[in-house]
Amino acid sequence: MRGLQTDQNASTAIHGHASVQNLRRNHYELGVEARHEYLRVAAAFDQLSTAI
Repeated sequence: MRGLQTDQNASTAIHGHASVQNLRRNHYELGVEARHEYLRVAAAFDQLSTAI
């Protein structure tokens, strides 16, 4: 069976999607040093990986 098996998996996917949308809409201070707007999400994930 494919797809989201549990409500927890669906919730995780929804929260991840919302986080990426918020990054793109400049709601967070992450990725502000990116050279281009389309690299903002990648720069934010680089910052998050060093924080973890």
